[in-house]
Amino acid sequence: MSLQIENLTVAYGKTPVIRSLSDQWPEGCVTALIGCNGAGKSTLLQALAGLIPMQGKTAISGISLSPEERRQQIAYMPQDTSAQSSLTVLEVVLLGRLGSLGLRLPAGIADEAMAALDTFGLGALHTRQLDEISGGQRQLVFLTQALFRQPRVLLLDEPTAALDLRHQLLVLERLSQISHKNGTIVGMAMHDLNLAAQYADRIVGLNDGQNIASGSAAQVLTAKNLKTMYGIEAEVTQGPQNQLQVRPIRAVT
Repeated sequence: MSLQIENLTVAYGKTPVIRSLSDQWPEGCVTALIGCNGAGKSTLLQALAGLIPMQGKTAISGISLSPEERRQQIAYMPQDTSAQSSLTVLEVVLLGRLGSLGLRLPAGIADEAMAALDTFGLGALHTRQLDEISGGQRQLVFLTQALFRQPRVLLLDEPTAALDLRHQLLVLERLSQISHKNGTIVGMAMHDLNLAAQYADRIVGLNDGQNIASGSAAQVLTAKNLKTMYGIEAEVTQGPQNQLQVRPIRAVT
């Protein structure tokens, strides 16, 4: 199974943002989208989630998805999770399986939601309203909701942006485990190149809405590609555990 993207194009008015982009995201793999601000990472995720108009084709294992199938099989978490809500943390997570909920909760589903919250250390907050917790905790709650849906495709826009370093590592380790164990297709926008090299199975480098490089960290995180994508000079070295490490040196003027 894979998510196939063929000639995907998105424009805001007459301004193209994604330009005839094609790629294939395999099951059981984490694909990281990298690139400077405005490269098209968020727009690409929103288009794949069916939230904005696009041209081109997307399919799972060769089968095009209807809008209803897209909503059922793809979970999307935006970068901005600051929307106000009086719902409790537990209620927000339960909404991840809205299609399964009726007038009464199915047996055991609340326990499953609590177990999902415990994964990120949020169980003690389950009765707190969303407005009463920190931005980082709120981001973890919405990530838990997306995972609780058990989607075939999980799209995340900067899922660690508001998190401290420990929770960044915890989230990325958990996403990697879920992807590999369940065969989930995970695509996420990332700014931290070293974390992308450490946790992503493959990386897609975007520049001006185009896919300029995709593959392993070694194939994408080259000094030449980083200069094209970010306008910087950088040193790329092998870390102590054979992981690539990127050290920015200077901006190219």
